[in-house]
Amino acid sequence: MTDLEAALRRAVRGEVGFDTTSRALTTMDASNYRRVPLGVVAPRDADDVAAVLEVCREHAVPVVARGGGTSIAGQATGTGVVLDFTRHMNRLVGIDPEARTAVVQPGVVLDRLQDAAAPHGLRFGPDPSTHSRCTLGGMIGNNSCGSHSVAWGTTADSVRELSVLTARGRRLRLGQEWAGAPEGLRELVDGELARLRTGFPDLPRRISGYALDALLPERGADVARSFCGSEGTLGVLTEAVVRLVESPRARALAVLGYADEAGAAEAAAGLLPLGPLTVEGMAVDLVPSTRGLPRGGAWLFVETGGDTEAEARARAEAVVRAADVVDALVVTDPGGQRTLWRIREDASGTATRMPDGSEAWPGWEDCAVPPVRLGGYLRDFRRLLTAHGLRGTPYGHFGDGCIHVRIDFDLLSADGVARFRRFSQELADVVVAHGGSLSGEHGDGQARAELLPRMYGAETVALFERAKAVWDPDDLLNPGMLVRPAPLDANLRFSVLPREPVDVEFGYPSDGGDFSAAVRRCVGVAKCRTTSVSGAGVMCPSFRATGEEAHSTRGRARLLHEMLAGELVTDGWRSTEVRDALDLCLSCKGCRSDCPVEVDMATYKAEFLHHHYAGRRRPAAHYAMGWLPVWLRWAARTRTAPVVNALASVRPLAAVAKRLGGIAREREVPRLAGETFSRWWRRRGGRPAEGGDLVVLWPDTFTEHLSPSVGRAAVRVLEAAGLRVALPPTLRGRAVVGDGTSRSPLALLTARRGQVCCGLTYVSTGQLDRARAVMRRTLDLMAPVLETSAPVVVLEPSCAAALRTDLPELLHDDPRAARLAARVLTFAEALERHAPDWAPPEVNLPAVGQTHCHQHAVLGDAADRRLRESAGLTGELSGGCCGLAGNFGFEDGHYEVSAACAEDQLLPAVREAPDGAVVLADGFSCRTQLEQLAGVRGRHLAEVLAERLD
Repeated sequence: MTDLEAALRRAVRGEVGFDTTSRALTTMDASNYRRVPLGVVAPRDADDVAAVLEVCREHAVPVVARGGGTSIAGQATGTGVVLDFTRHMNRLVGIDPEARTAVVQPGVVLDRLQDAAAPHGLRFGPDPSTHSRCTLGGMIGNNSCGSHSVAWGTTADSVRELSVLTARGRRLRLGQEWAGAPEGLRELVDGELARLRTGFPDLPRRISGYALDALLPERGADVARSFCGSEGTLGVLTEAVVRLVESPRARALAVLGYADEAGAAEAAAGLLPLGPLTVEGMAVDLVPSTRGLPRGGAWLFVETGGDTEAEARARAEAVVRAADVVDALVVTDPGGQRTLWRIREDASGTATRMPDGSEAWPGWEDCAVPPVRLGGYLRDFRRLLTAHGLRGTPYGHFGDGCIHVRIDFDLLSADGVARFRRFSQELADVVVAHGGSLSGEHGDGQARAELLPRMYGAETVALFERAKAVWDPDDLLNPGMLVRPAPLDANLRFSVLPREPVDVEFGYPSDGGDFSAAVRRCVGVAKCRTTSVSGAGVMCPSFRATGEEAHSTRGRARLLHEMLAGELVTDGWRSTEVRDALDLCLSCKGCRSDCPVEVDMATYKAEFLHHHYAGRRRPAAHYAMGWLPVWLRWAARTRTAPVVNALASVRPLAAVAKRLGGIAREREVPRLAGETFSRWWRRRGGRPAEGGDLVVLWPDTFTEHLSPSVGRAAVRVLEAAGLRVALPPTLRGRAVVGDGTSRSPLALLTARRGQVCCGLTYVSTGQLDRARAVMRRTLDLMAPVLETSAPVVVLEPSCAAALRTDLPELLHDDPRAARLAARVLTFAEALERHAPDWAPPEVNLPAVGQTHCHQHAVLGDAADRRLRESAGLTGELSGGCCGLAGNFGFEDGHYEVSAACAEDQLLPAVREAPDGAVVLADGFSCRTQLEQLAGVRGRHLAEVLAERLD
């Protein structure tokens, strides 16, 4: 233990982490930069903060304050001690509705403040797109804004008082009329009044540099306002009193279509006199699909408010009349508005990929110019991009003249980094020529601070240095930011990654087969750190259960990044730090769809486990549950299911079996079916009925051995819809499609018997060699099916997802894999596509339950929604993950997290269900979780419909 660590542990009541994992999780924020800290401290209160500052001052170690870690410019990284305020100092101290103020600690997430203020008809004005995970401390440090800044300004406009600790331990209460000013600050300002009155651009989004002009006497000498945007370089915030604004009772959203982004930009300023709440802009090259948007090549999102829906709509329609548009749309439905806003909010992640899939990066994320000059600036910006051979996708706060953009810089080669520097210097000059600010929202950090002399001139930058010395004479707080900055092309996070592709098992088709590129997908926007999900969202259930960064998708990606770098995590694939972080990943695949850049942690986990345990003994659960299809087939062939069930019901025997198999003692072992689905199929004749389209029903492991009632129900419904149902062949060779086996004497003599399997259990436990062998055997069996046009209907969502994604990505060298993946349909999709005229039986009951996480992430549930609606099953299914997640919830040590995931959405939804509601759960894991934790029987949609056929 170092002297510094020992001193901090003695002085601080909060957690002190100098271990590899704690440090690796904070090497990066959402920027291009990476700096390795000495350690991380999670202070419990202001006294802890003061103790950290005293110890670090004695050891001459810098201190960096960090909130949600979503900063774009590198200011939330550091080489000393990082203060993590999200763990303990995250309280909403109180709200005063009469005064319209709130008292918050720096680690409170913005959405938590908004939720608390909403019942009073109030809200905090600024709302960055990261509102579900950014903290008030970070917003104050960066002077964050958001889409509503045209109505409610920046964070600085919403700050009343700030409680701050200086680097030398002074406790200050900052406010107006010099309240809380450190000694020497007023004298500094009094000597530079002329410069402060003339040297700062007058525009709504000037965030760059220190806001020293807020200290002018005519501006109320507002020390709190001047502190905003200082990026943790002047003092450490411990509490804030912030102003709240009245929230409109009703809102409408006018989406205005323009021919191109320049047209939208030039129109934006003209809409401001109408008093909109937002004027946001984005172009078509940022939108994956224009479905639901009006015609055009670019759009303005203009929100209006009112006391009633009619008043809000009338204002939105007035905006449409005043705008010269190609097309327009006015939406008053809150759900429709949320859908449209989600497109805009996800842009910060979506923009990290160009339309062709190539990477794009921040660095010039948020320049701002006067709104009336935005159109001209965008044209100059596009010309500069072309001159440097670069591409970018501008979007952002057009009403404030603030543009976000990710650019396809090559930050991996020396030539690419040199071009990044040249472009940055030239673009800074373009911004200044238009009277703008290098930063319009996210701060200067390391990305832009070096260029501040181009905006302010050397003398004003020297004034910034003098101001920093007044507050922090020892340069202890976040050194290298704002003043005396590190070069903008130093400390790039990509420089430590391997230049040659890493030898891996999956194909990573969206990343050119490069595992490093796959890991680079995570840019740190931290949508995975949201503490609640809306609608059908899933990501990230383990983070919501534990609140630990290591158990978020971003945290795991950071550890994989450091594993590849080899500087901090030095054991490569054998790393215990990475293994432990991935241990609580449920492989729910939620990040594959919910992450704006589609990080696929389930695949990364399987890849890691494969290499980590190569040539080594695996955990017992990998053998017990990874090889589950083998054990279940053995029980079926020996007809010992009744014996197994009887033994499992004897508690001492079950306890021994669970201990040997690595299964949580809290879990009950599911009962095996007395008759498998395939045996029932053969008993009823084993041949498809005459009639309509042929569909091949996949006998997945769970349907086959554990819940054959689902398979039987599906056969009844599919045949009632006029379809001919067959099972896959079980003989390799010239088997006959449609009888589930083959009666050909030649086939019986020459072919080998087998059973199809998607390989899911082997993939989820990282046994990829075995998974590949199982999948190749399956493809051999399915060869006759692939020669037909028959779809493959898969009832278990996790198995369908494995066939759609894991199969072609693991067997990327076998064209049959992609062909089979393209044939896979869910139960509802099969009915919709192959029996479009069939009407399901009327159920006419409310439905509750949860959309399977793999269905949400990979398969989609649109067809299921339409089928439920046709059957009269009303209500929305919840999102999230059930928490059992295949083998995850059964593994020893996972029970508490598994149960917490179920309590997130699934169990509350079932408890609150109306009388007579149908509990839907298409996944075997979901049904098992419901039965074991709530004593409720969930049913597959096929079972519900089959029951009504009677």
